Amino acid sequence: MFKTLHKQIIAFIAILLLHNLANAQEKVTISGKITDIETKESLIGVNVFLKEINSATTTNEYGFYSLTVPKGNYTLKIGFVGFASLEDSIKLNQSLVKDYSLKLNYQSINEVVVLSDKNIIEIRRPEMSINKLTVREIKQMPVVLGEVDVIKSILQLPGVTNAGEGQSGFNVRGGGAEQNLILLDEATIYNSSHLFGFFSVFNADAINDIKLYKGGIPSRFGGRLSSVLEIYQKEGNKNDLKFTGGIGLISSRLLVEGPVNDGNGSFLFAGRSSYGHLFLKLTDIKSAASFYDLNTKISYKLNDKNKVYLSGYFGRDAFNINEDFTNTYGNAVINVRWNRLFSDKLFSNLSLIYSDYNYGLEIGFAGFKWASKIQNINLKYDFKHYLNNDLRLTYGVNAQHYLFNPGTVTPIGENSPMNKQQVAKKYALEPAIYFDIDQTVTKKLSANYGLRYSMFYRLGQQDVFTYANNEAVKFNQDSKIYEKAIPTGIKSYKNNQSIASFNNLEPRVSLSYALDDDHSIKTSYNRMYQYLHLLSNTQSPTPLDIWTPSDNFLKPQSLDQLALGYFQNLNQDNYSLEVESFYKKIKNKLDYIDGTDLLANKAIEQVVLNGIGRSYGLEMMFRKNTGDLTGWISYTLSRSKQQTAGRNNTETGINNGEWYKSASDKLHNLSITASYKLSEKWRFGSIFSLQSGQPITFPNSRYQFQDISVPNFGLRNQNNLPAYHHLDVSGTYTPKHNKVKKWQGEWVFSVYNIYNRQNASSMTFSQNSETGVNESKRLSIFGAVPSFTYNFKF
Repeated sequence: MFKTLHKQIIAFIAILLLHNLANAQEKVTISGKITDIETKESLIGVNVFLKEINSATTTNEYGFYSLTVPKGNYTLKIGFVGFASLEDSIKLNQSLVKDYSLKLNYQSINEVVVLSDKNIIEIRRPEMSINKLTVREIKQMPVVLGEVDVIKSILQLPGVTNAGEGQSGFNVRGGGAEQNLILLDEATIYNSSHLFGFFSVFNADAINDIKLYKGGIPSRFGGRLSSVLEIYQKEGNKNDLKFTGGIGLISSRLLVEGPVNDGNGSFLFAGRSSYGHLFLKLTDIKSAASFYDLNTKISYKLNDKNKVYLSGYFGRDAFNINEDFTNTYGNAVINVRWNRLFSDKLFSNLSLIYSDYNYGLEIGFAGFKWASKIQNINLKYDFKHYLNNDLRLTYGVNAQHYLFNPGTVTPIGENSPMNKQQVAKKYALEPAIYFDIDQTVTKKLSANYGLRYSMFYRLGQQDVFTYANNEAVKFNQDSKIYEKAIPTGIKSYKNNQSIASFNNLEPRVSLSYALDDDHSIKTSYNRMYQYLHLLSNTQSPTPLDIWTPSDNFLKPQSLDQLALGYFQNLNQDNYSLEVESFYKKIKNKLDYIDGTDLLANKAIEQVVLNGIGRSYGLEMMFRKNTGDLTGWISYTLSRSKQQTAGRNNTETGINNGEWYKSASDKLHNLSITASYKLSEKWRFGSIFSLQSGQPITFPNSRYQFQDISVPNFGLRNQNNLPAYHHLDVSGTYTPKHNKVKKWQGEWVFSVYNIYNRQNASSMTFSQNSETGVNESKRLSIFGAVPSFTYNFKF
């Protein structure tokens, strides 16, 4: 069905594109940039609306807007969450460039509007399965562990679940954490968490805008299946030198921002660090965990048409047990960008981006350390073309080069039993070209459609094993299990020689039909390809998991997703309702044979098979947008399953070829988020989360071996951990601001998991050495965690 559907959609896109280009008309254009009047910071996603003709647009990632309309007199209205609305009467006899600055609305800033402006534009826009958060909205959310957390904020949205207690990453609509594309100023972040999921790597003080795509993903994004989390850092204050920070029990942070060359540019530097490990050194406890991260951004306006940016991020985590086991990991990114305004209708951005993720461990008692990394360099050129008021075109090209180091083993000490080893490094190139069209078809029907052509080249230099019948995994007919195949030879590839190559078309379509100004029905379809795999045989990503490229054995994963939704604004936008259903089908989903060992494995293809997956569900979200009490209730009912059937009639397949729950399956997911403004000084918040327990495999029998009772496990993921739930509360005290003094401060008190729920991270099954009784043990990591933080700015 999906194969026929995606061909029909490609034909539909081609017809619309040719029709629109043939009918584009010359009109006058008003364009410019919209900024915060206090900081001159570019504002992303501002709604710009011409009342007389009900025509609208939004600012792009750099605050630029453009509207092309017939000549005439208009009332231009500008609206953005947390800022005072602005109206301007304009006479358009010819094209006009006009910038605007918005003032912060201190009265409305305490109203938490989770997604975006509550107005006609959002109802009519062909966007669904997309959640938006500005930094001002995030900062009004309930605080956990003394500071606002970006990842914990999106976990309260429908269709998004955590990867597990004490585990990093997040899951979207039943997809794996590795299927999320996380971008910070366009640079890829491979691990989004500090301290095993306790904190995110994103310092909220340095963040300007966040957008999560769960479906209806535009063609400019590629390389992942489940979602795109797009985050932009602040540019920095162009008016004054400012300091922002916080001092807490667990971590502290400091941000410095200010102007460059009389406001032609700006800079931002931010740092954050935990320090609990420093106090542990004063005790007998020999284990510790810590993290730190650094953010930076510099922007400079060359002239009215050209602007350059330099941004970066560097973070590290360290975890050790009794000084015998040390685990370190972290991201590093740097991005150089050039914005060019060719005309009032054509905006471009050229980026050169470097990203890497290092991870490894040191095991003192075993006498070795192990290190691994993924590194990529991305060159991309994007254009935004405002053809006319009803037709906007986005197009571009990009190419990413990857280096994968699966593992370097280095001996420690003179008596180490290990020799230095280097698992063969791998290389790949991923170019792509795309276009997206945003069109107002009629007064009620709007569409966004596009096409991405992605390519992937697995490159040498490398020696690659060959196998009989080209099968790296063999099936033992006697024992009915899968085993590693023995290589029959080695094929050598020279530097940059192609080992394997792939190319695919990825159509995307989103449609919105407005029943009226307060009701709309939306639908979307997208096909995605993912050429990178995260090798992991745990329930969620860990710092020791290994990224590897597609090749002749590990095929690219593909996804087809259909979504249908109903959206309604209630009681003059004081309330809103969103209901969405989705269905996802995945091909070439990796599955592992029993007994898989991934660490320093030189032939990964010997332990994996390609299967299929599917996810489907219903999401609901009801929000209260205004008043002293604001918040939302979200609920998701969904299933996520996978299947790896036998390659022929003689093979049983994984799990006897039957469908089974994937590691990210969560049948129920309920989140209740509330914020209450008691007075000008006190604000309270709470988050309640309830999820079905993670799938797990329990033993269904046992057998005796040398007087030891050994559990025998049943089919995969037939059971679940106990339900996961906790309640977090916070209170923020803001003393009355002295207008004479520049210093502003607030006290934040919070308790994570206030009723001390011992949520299970995992379960183990063994025989009690004293009683001889078989027993299960539940591992819980976090109980109740109180915290307080003093936040300040001046």
